[in-house]
Amino acid sequence: MRAAQIVEPGRPPLVADLPVPAAGPGETLVEVGAAPITPLDLLCASGTSYFGRPRTPYVPGVQGAGTADGRPVWFATSAGMAPGDGSMAQVAAVPARDLVELPAGADPVAVAALGLSAVAAHMALTWRGELAPGEQVVVLGAGGVVGQAAVRIARIAGARGIVAGARSPAAAERARQAGADAVVALDTGDVATLAARFAEACDGPADLVLDPLFGAPAAAAARALRPGGRWVNLGSSADETCPIDSSTLRGRSLRLLGYTNNELTPEQRAASIVFVAEQAVAGRLSVAHERVPLEEAAAAWERQAAGAASGRIVLIPGAAR
Repeated sequence: MRAAQIVEPGRPPLVADLPVPAAGPGETLVEVGAAPITPLDLLCASGTSYFGRPRTPYVPGVQGAGTADGRPVWFATSAGMAPGDGSMAQVAAVPARDLVELPAGADPVAVAALGLSAVAAHMALTWRGELAPGEQVVVLGAGGVVGQAAVRIARIAGARGIVAGARSPAAAERARQAGADAVVALDTGDVATLAARFAEACDGPADLVLDPLFGAPAAAAARALRPGGRWVNLGSSADETCPIDSSTLRGRSLRLLGYTNNELTPEQRAASIVFVAEQAVAGRLSVAHERVPLEEAAAAWERQAAGAASGRIVLIPGAAR
């Protein structure tokens, strides 16, 4: 079979012929139809992550979609975080506990593009953020995969208003395409300037901020929250620290909540994946993505790492020979 391999950490994968894996105890063979290149894949393969230097060579890919025993499935792997291979191959051996059966009609590429990023958006908004119908939401980083999914999921959940924050014109356009009511340009690090923009864009105080950025954008968005408002942080793409002032937190009695997919039980993750897939089948949930043949994995990897892709890149392995 054809597969992408990380041979040297910090370098893009090479595509090579490998033996088709054998299913071990408790494992199922999946014919992979789609394997996204995610930030976690890039981090793990860098050799500098908190997971440590990965054992090489290995097939990257922490998630994917395909078919197992004739059933459409989504699956997760620990590739790059623990010894073993991932999804960027024509066939993957996956623990049965990490398989989620998809609803009929699900497009594996669309589901793979959404994947755990959409799970993070869904669960951070609803489970952690307790989003209720009729509330107003601020979504930061709304041009990214998490942000695009969050804008659409907030609408599905009944939000009355969705204000997006985006760091580039292209990201702003993706946020508008996702359905944001207003888009705030995050093109400065000045908190007061950004706070004024959010105040103008919001229809009164916001109830919830979804924040994959942290830094100045989060500090500014927090000022748009109502007393008792919720701020859910699930990333630090803008900065590892945030210049939030104590008076904003205390004066509004804000709730600052952290979120990670790692806290989810397998059952919670599976239920969220099914929700994401069902919404995708219904045409209510999608994110910008590119379909790229597995043979072009190295160039695609470099484009995704450089932020030069038009969306999430999904590798298409094709059938094993």
